[in-house]
Amino acid sequence: MKTINIGILGYGVVGAGVAKLLKQKKQLLESRIGAVLNLKTIADIDITTDRGVELGTTALVSDATVIIDDPEIDIIVETIGGETIAKEFILKALENKKHVVTANKALLASYGNDLVKTARKNLVDLAFEASCGGCMPIIKSLRESLVANDIKAMSAILNGTCNYILTKISKDGSEFEDALKDAQQLGYAEAEPSLDIDGFDTAHKLAILNSLAHGMEINLKDIHVEGIRTITPKDIEFAKEFGYTIKLLAIGKIHENHVEARVHPTMIPDSNPLSHVDSSMNAIVIDADATGQAMLYGHGAGMMPTASAVLSDVADIARNIISGTKRRVPILGYPEDNIKPIPILPMDELYTRYYLRFEAQDHPGVLAKISGILGENNISIKSVHQKGRKTNGNVPIVMITHIAKEASVQDALIKISKIDSVVGSPVVIRIEETVQE
Repeated sequence: MKTINIGILGYGVVGAGVAKLLKQKKQLLESRIGAVLNLKTIADIDITTDRGVELGTTALVSDATVIIDDPEIDIIVETIGGETIAKEFILKALENKKHVVTANKALLASYGNDLVKTARKNLVDLAFEASCGGCMPIIKSLRESLVANDIKAMSAILNGTCNYILTKISKDGSEFEDALKDAQQLGYAEAEPSLDIDGFDTAHKLAILNSLAHGMEINLKDIHVEGIRTITPKDIEFAKEFGYTIKLLAIGKIHENHVEARVHPTMIPDSNPLSHVDSSMNAIVIDADATGQAMLYGHGAGMMPTASAVLSDVADIARNIISGTKRRVPILGYPEDNIKPIPILPMDELYTRYYLRFEAQDHPGVLAKISGILGENNISIKSVHQKGRKTNGNVPIVMITHIAKEASVQDALIKISKIDSVVGSPVVIRIEETVQE
């Protein structure tokens, strides 16, 4: 039986999970793949801390180049994370004609186009199933299972930290800061949580998924990104009254000449299956022309779910090695020559529906002034609720609009915020009735 040697760069949570699966599932992997997956070497700065994995004959070293330069190692698994040293190591590994598996969505979103070019030049594979959605097979679904489909739209919950916080606010009425502290205590949120709660982690994943879905270059910089810091129990309660749930969504839609790509808190109807994805779970709904809508659901992070996704890539590459093939499936789902730049729709050009909340002093004519400004900006109101719940003497005015243009809504909000009787900044949350309107 052929032996395929593997090296792991980074022995943190994910790296330890990959090592554990390779050791514990050795016989299962051999029976399914038809080869021995031998974990030859692990590299990490810390080689003294016990990770609870029985390594046996596997070497543990502090110098990554031992793995990168080892001619016997076939596949390198990168679990270091970040965009600096990990990028350097992956590029060196690809130049040394090593196949690379990574879960590093930030690196792929920022430098994926360069990494793909380097892999192509050296005729090796670069695989990243674990970069988006943890154990959910999103990458394989877009790259292989849905190969005969035009992907019309994707709508996804891709960050367990944000989903846990929003669930906590919704179920318990917690304030944002309290829900965040709870998430940190449970290990769902980092001590410095900005990457998650400000939406950037989700944007990294959407940039990768857009490329796979549409054959476009990876484009992170043009994705509109908003986080969940401003979401309050008050808005979640209003959403419930209207039959909506608030989720941080990654939304991608293909149009004739451009792609919508946006990450922001979104109101979705309770009939949408994503509205019932709670706690730290992730899910994605893919709307394709031949299949219709399909949904994947599962753990988006964690040691073993992520390690499972990494091992799926290792198995694919191992099978290629056994059959004597390379790069059987294009890295981004399309041959590199067929990947093209597709512009992302500027956010000002977006058309959707909106939830608007204003805090106003209880003076006559305030509602008429607000409605007048919205009308002047071609924003049609579907429903208005002037609630009697006073907060510090102010009354919330809540509106749901018909489909309107983003630029018009933002212009109107600037004017409305200048009305003397309006207190503080207006709250705006976009509404998605369906995945594809």
